[in-house]
Amino acid sequence: MTYCLGILLRQGLIMIADTRTNAGIDNISTYRKLHILAESDERLIVCASAGNLSVTQQVLGQLAEGLPPLGDSETPRTIDQMPSMFRAAQLVGEAVMKVRAELRPALEAAGVGSGIALLLGGRIAGGPIRLYLIYDAGNFIECQEDSPFLQIGATQYGKPILDRTMNYDSPLDEAVKVGLLSFDSTMRSDLSVGLPFDLLVIPADPARPPVKRRIEVDDPYFKDLSARWSMLLNESRATIPDPPFMKGVG
Repeated sequence: MTYCLGILLRQGLIMIADTRTNAGIDNISTYRKLHILAESDERLIVCASAGNLSVTQQVLGQLAEGLPPLGDSETPRTIDQMPSMFRAAQLVGEAVMKVRAELRPALEAAGVGSGIALLLGGRIAGGPIRLYLIYDAGNFIECQEDSPFLQIGATQYGKPILDRTMNYDSPLDEAVKVGLLSFDSTMRSDLSVGLPFDLLVIPADPARPPVKRRIEVDDPYFKDLSARWSMLLNESRATIPDPPFMKGVG
Protein backbone atom coordinates (compact mmCIF):
# COMPACT_ATOMS: atom_id res chain seq x y z
CA MET A 1 0.00 0.00 0.00
CA THR A 2 1.03 3.62 -0.33
CA TYR A 3 -0.33 7.10 0.27
CA CYS A 4 -0.18 10.05 -2.11
CA LEU A 5 -1.85 13.42 -1.74
CA GLY A 6 -2.43 16.38 -4.04
CA ILE A 7 -3.79 19.70 -2.73
CA LEU A 8 -4.84 22.41 -5.20
CA LEU A 9 -5.25 25.89 -3.73
CA ARG A 10 -5.58 29.44 -4.98
CA GLN A 11 -1.93 29.93 -3.98
CA GLY A 12 -0.59 26.79 -5.69
CA LEU A 13 -0.28 23.01 -5.80
CA ILE A 14 1.14 20.62 -3.20
CA MET A 15 2.05 17.02 -4.02
CA ILE A 16 3.25 14.56 -1.35
CA ALA A 17 3.99 10.85 -1.69
CA ASP A 18 5.46 8.23 0.59
CA THR A 19 8.15 5.83 -0.64
CA ARG A 20 7.37 2.50 1.04
CA THR A 21 6.52 -0.56 -1.05
CA ASN A 22 6.05 -4.11 0.16
CA ALA A 23 5.51 -7.56 -1.25
CA GLY A 24 4.88 -9.15 2.13
CA ILE A 25 5.92 -8.38 5.68
CA ASP A 26 9.51 -9.51 5.03
CA ASN A 27 10.00 -7.69 1.71
CA ILE A 28 9.77 -3.93 2.27
CA SER A 29 11.61 -1.50 0.00
CA THR A 30 11.82 2.20 -0.79
CA TYR A 31 10.83 3.50 -4.23
CA ARG A 32 10.14 7.04 -5.37
CA LYS A 33 6.44 7.51 -6.16
CA LEU A 34 6.51 11.21 -7.02
CA HIS A 35 7.81 11.52 -10.58
CA ILE A 36 8.62 14.60 -12.67
CA LEU A 37 7.27 13.94 -16.18
CA ALA A 38 8.28 17.29 -17.70
CA GLU A 39 10.33 20.20 -16.38
CA SER A 40 11.37 23.24 -18.38
CA ASP A 41 10.91 27.01 -18.39
CA GLU A 42 7.59 26.41 -20.15
CA ARG A 43 6.09 23.56 -18.09
CA LEU A 44 6.29 21.52 -14.91
CA ILE A 45 4.24 18.31 -14.76
CA VAL A 46 4.46 15.77 -11.95
CA CYS A 47 2.82 12.43 -11.25
CA ALA A 48 2.29 10.48 -8.01
CA SER A 49 1.58 6.77 -8.27
CA ALA A 50 -0.09 4.02 -6.23
CA GLY A 51 -0.75 0.38 -7.07
CA ASN A 52 1.18 -2.29 -8.94
CA LEU A 53 4.78 -1.08 -9.17
CA SER A 54 5.66 -2.95 -12.37
CA VAL A 55 2.60 -1.57 -14.19
CA THR A 56 3.40 1.94 -12.93
CA GLN A 57 7.01 1.73 -14.11
CA GLN A 58 5.93 0.52 -17.54
CA VAL A 59 3.45 3.41 -17.82
CA LEU A 60 6.20 5.87 -16.91
CA GLY A 61 8.54 4.26 -19.44
CA GLN A 62 5.86 4.48 -22.12
CA LEU A 63 5.37 8.18 -21.40
CA ALA A 64 9.12 8.83 -21.48
CA GLU A 65 9.51 7.15 -24.88
CA GLY A 66 6.23 8.49 -26.23
CA LEU A 67 2.98 6.93 -27.37
CA PRO A 68 2.52 5.84 -30.99
CA PRO A 69 1.96 8.74 -33.40
CA LEU A 70 -1.47 9.51 -34.79
CA GLY A 71 -2.39 10.00 -38.42
CA ASP A 72 0.47 10.71 -40.82
CA SER A 73 2.84 11.90 -38.10
CA GLU A 74 5.96 9.86 -37.40
CA THR A 75 6.70 11.60 -34.09
CA PRO A 76 5.84 9.76 -30.85
CA ARG A 77 3.44 11.69 -28.61
CA THR A 78 5.06 12.88 -25.37
CA ILE A 79 4.11 15.00 -22.38
CA ASP A 80 6.45 17.73 -23.67
CA GLN A 81 4.21 18.18 -26.72
CA MET A 82 0.86 18.50 -24.96
CA PRO A 83 -0.68 21.99 -25.28
CA SER A 84 -2.69 21.82 -22.02
CA MET A 85 -2.90 19.89 -18.76
CA PHE A 86 -6.17 18.34 -19.94
CA ARG A 87 -4.44 16.93 -23.00
CA ALA A 88 -1.59 15.74 -20.79
CA ALA A 89 -4.11 13.88 -18.59
CA GLN A 90 -5.61 12.30 -21.71
CA LEU A 91 -2.17 11.10 -22.82
CA VAL A 92 -1.39 9.61 -19.40
CA GLY A 93 -4.79 7.91 -19.32
CA GLU A 94 -4.11 6.43 -22.76
CA ALA A 95 -0.73 5.12 -21.58
CA VAL A 96 -2.41 3.49 -18.56
CA MET A 97 -5.01 1.79 -20.80
CA LYS A 98 -2.34 0.57 -23.23
CA VAL A 99 -0.03 -0.89 -20.59
CA ARG A 100 -2.83 -2.55 -18.61
CA ALA A 101 -4.24 -4.13 -21.76
CA GLU A 102 -0.80 -5.63 -22.44
CA LEU A 103 -0.03 -6.83 -18.91
CA ARG A 104 -3.38 -7.58 -17.29
CA PRO A 105 -4.01 -11.08 -18.74
CA ALA A 106 -0.63 -12.43 -17.61
CA LEU A 107 -0.82 -10.75 -14.20
CA GLU A 108 -4.34 -12.02 -13.54
CA ALA A 109 -3.32 -15.52 -14.61
CA ALA A 110 -0.58 -15.33 -11.97
CA GLY A 111 -3.03 -14.03 -9.36
CA VAL A 112 -1.43 -10.57 -9.27
CA GLY A 113 -3.51 -7.39 -9.32
CA SER A 114 -2.73 -4.93 -12.10
CA GLY A 115 -4.55 -1.89 -10.73
CA ILE A 116 -2.88 1.51 -10.41
CA ALA A 117 -3.97 5.08 -9.69
CA LEU A 118 -2.15 8.29 -10.53
CA LEU A 119 -2.28 11.91 -9.44
CA LEU A 120 -1.21 14.24 -12.26
CA GLY A 121 -0.55 17.89 -11.52
CA GLY A 122 1.25 20.86 -12.97
CA ARG A 123 1.13 23.81 -15.31
CA ILE A 124 1.86 24.44 -18.99
CA ALA A 125 2.89 27.72 -20.63
CA GLY A 126 1.92 29.97 -17.73
CA GLY A 127 -1.62 28.57 -17.70
CA PRO A 128 -3.60 27.62 -14.60
CA ILE A 129 -2.34 24.84 -12.36
CA ARG A 130 -4.42 21.68 -12.69
CA LEU A 131 -4.69 18.45 -10.68
CA TYR A 132 -6.21 15.16 -11.93
CA LEU A 133 -6.88 11.71 -10.51
CA ILE A 134 -6.35 9.07 -13.22
CA TYR A 135 -7.96 5.68 -12.63
CA ASP A 136 -6.66 2.33 -13.85
CA ALA A 137 -9.20 2.29 -16.70
CA GLY A 138 -7.57 5.46 -18.08
CA ASN A 139 -10.49 7.74 -17.18
CA PHE A 140 -9.90 10.70 -14.89
CA ILE A 141 -11.47 13.44 -12.79
CA GLU A 142 -10.24 16.97 -12.13
CA CYS A 143 -9.79 18.51 -8.68
CA GLN A 144 -12.30 21.30 -8.02
CA GLU A 145 -12.36 24.32 -5.69
CA ASP A 146 -15.13 22.95 -3.44
CA SER A 147 -13.02 19.87 -2.62
CA PRO A 148 -9.42 21.02 -3.12
CA PHE A 149 -7.54 17.76 -2.61
CA LEU A 150 -7.24 14.30 -4.16
CA GLN A 151 -5.80 11.14 -2.58
CA ILE A 152 -4.73 7.70 -3.75
CA GLY A 153 -3.62 4.61 -1.85
CA ALA A 154 -4.36 4.36 1.87
CA THR A 155 -6.64 7.41 1.94
CA GLN A 156 -8.92 6.76 4.91
CA TYR A 157 -6.64 7.61 7.82
CA GLY A 158 -5.38 10.95 6.52
CA LYS A 159 -8.69 12.21 5.13
CA PRO A 160 -10.47 13.49 8.29
CA ILE A 161 -7.97 16.26 9.02
CA LEU A 162 -8.12 17.38 5.37
CA ASP A 163 -11.93 17.43 5.44
CA ARG A 164 -11.89 19.55 8.59
CA THR A 165 -9.26 22.08 7.60
CA MET A 166 -8.68 22.37 3.84
CA ASN A 167 -10.39 24.92 1.62
CA TYR A 168 -9.37 26.52 -1.66
CA ASP A 169 -8.21 29.73 0.05
CA SER A 170 -6.01 28.01 2.66
CA PRO A 171 -2.47 29.48 2.76
CA LEU A 172 0.14 27.37 1.03
CA ASP A 173 2.40 26.96 4.08
CA GLU A 174 -0.57 26.01 6.27
CA ALA A 175 -1.66 23.42 3.71
CA VAL A 176 1.81 21.85 3.66
CA LYS A 177 1.63 21.51 7.44
CA VAL A 178 -1.83 19.91 7.31
CA GLY A 179 -0.74 17.65 4.45
CA LEU A 180 2.17 16.35 6.50
CA LEU A 181 -0.14 15.80 9.48
CA SER A 182 -2.34 13.75 7.16
CA PHE A 183 0.68 11.57 6.43
CA ASP A 184 1.56 11.37 10.13
CA SER A 185 -1.96 10.12 10.92
CA THR A 186 -1.75 7.55 8.11
CA MET A 187 1.65 6.25 9.26
CA ARG A 188 0.33 5.64 12.77
CA SER A 189 -2.56 3.49 11.51
CA ASP A 190 -1.05 1.80 8.44
CA LEU A 191 2.40 0.23 8.65
CA SER A 192 2.58 -0.07 4.85
CA VAL A 193 2.98 3.74 4.63
CA GLY A 194 6.24 5.24 5.83
CA LEU A 195 9.05 7.73 5.51
CA PRO A 196 10.77 9.13 3.54
CA PHE A 197 8.15 11.37 1.91
CA ASP A 198 8.69 13.35 -1.29
CA LEU A 199 7.21 16.84 -1.36
CA LEU A 200 6.75 19.25 -4.26
CA VAL A 201 5.12 22.68 -4.07
CA ILE A 202 4.30 24.69 -7.22
CA PRO A 203 3.30 28.30 -6.37
CA ALA A 204 0.51 29.83 -8.45
CA ASP A 205 2.79 32.79 -9.16
CA PRO A 206 5.00 31.60 -12.06
CA ALA A 207 7.77 33.93 -10.88
CA ARG A 208 8.20 31.94 -7.68
CA PRO A 209 10.31 28.77 -7.94
CA PRO A 210 8.92 25.37 -6.95
CA VAL A 211 9.89 23.81 -3.62
CA LYS A 212 11.25 20.24 -3.73
CA ARG A 213 12.07 18.37 -0.55
CA ARG A 214 12.49 14.83 0.73
CA ILE A 215 11.24 14.39 4.29
CA GLU A 216 13.65 11.84 5.75
CA VAL A 217 13.15 9.64 8.80
CA ASP A 218 15.16 12.06 10.97
CA ASP A 219 13.70 15.28 9.51
CA PRO A 220 13.61 17.70 12.48
CA TYR A 221 10.54 19.64 11.32
CA PHE A 222 8.43 16.52 10.74
CA LYS A 223 9.48 14.98 14.08
CA ASP A 224 8.57 18.20 15.90
CA LEU A 225 5.27 18.52 13.99
CA SER A 226 4.28 14.95 14.90
CA ALA A 227 5.19 15.38 18.57
CA ARG A 228 3.37 18.72 18.88
CA TRP A 229 0.25 17.33 17.20
CA SER A 230 0.13 14.36 19.58
CA MET A 231 0.59 16.67 22.57
CA LEU A 232 -2.16 19.05 21.42
CA LEU A 233 -4.59 16.19 20.80
CA ASN A 234 -4.02 14.84 24.30
CA GLU A 235 -4.34 18.29 25.86
CA SER A 236 -7.56 19.06 23.99
CA ARG A 237 -9.05 15.68 24.95
CA ALA A 238 -8.53 16.52 28.60
CA THR A 239 -10.48 19.79 28.25
CA ILE A 240 -13.58 18.21 26.68
CA PRO A 241 -16.32 17.41 29.26
CA ASP A 242 -17.09 13.74 29.90
CA PRO A 243 -20.45 12.46 28.56
CA PRO A 244 -23.15 13.23 31.13
CA PHE A 245 -24.80 9.84 30.53
CA MET A 246 -21.64 8.14 31.85
CA LYS A 247 -21.89 9.73 35.30
CA GLY A 248 -21.54 7.11 37.99
CA VAL A 249 -20.67 4.35 35.53
CA GLY A 250 -16.88 4.46 35.55
